Amino acid sequence: MDISRKTDYALRMLSELVRADGDIVSVRVAAENNNVPYSFARSIQHDLVRAGIIDSTRGSHGGMRLAVDPKATTVRTVVEAIQGPIQVSSCDTNGDDGGPCPFMPSCHFNPIWCEAERILRDYFSSVTLYEVVAEHKHPVLAGGQGFEVVGPRVLASDDE
Repeated sequence: MDISRKTDYALRMLSELVRADGDIVSVRVAAENNNVPYSFARSIQHDLVRAGIIDSTRGSHGGMRLAVDPKATTVRTVVEAIQGPIQVSSCDTNGDDGGPCPFMPSCHFNPIWCEAERILRDYFSSVTLYEVVAEHKHPVLAGGQGFEVVGPRVLASDDE
């Protein structure tokens, strides 16, 4: 699975809104502060409004603000709102008629792809926007018992 540029930009813009703590932020400011091209930011804004993640206000004092609680909104919610269901393979739609791959019932690898998708869904579901942005946390695998949210992350350059 690839995280699309649009999803990356959406998460950056949402980070700006989490930091704004309920205040309205203009699309231009969110775009400039996060190195997102303005025209792309407008498109992302529409997608986030359509998904119910942000509210948008027109006018000279308009902009956007979170319509959801960042402490309850997971990274998975945003990823799926922007780029659709989390998928590692196209086994379900790879057949000639757009249906499942004809080899799926006997495929040795399909269970691996299905498990990878489940792990990614669980991983992205295990952390909220607030935890990532405000608390600088990220999930790690906790000894085979699911994901534990820890932080702040230590970067390689910090070790030098």
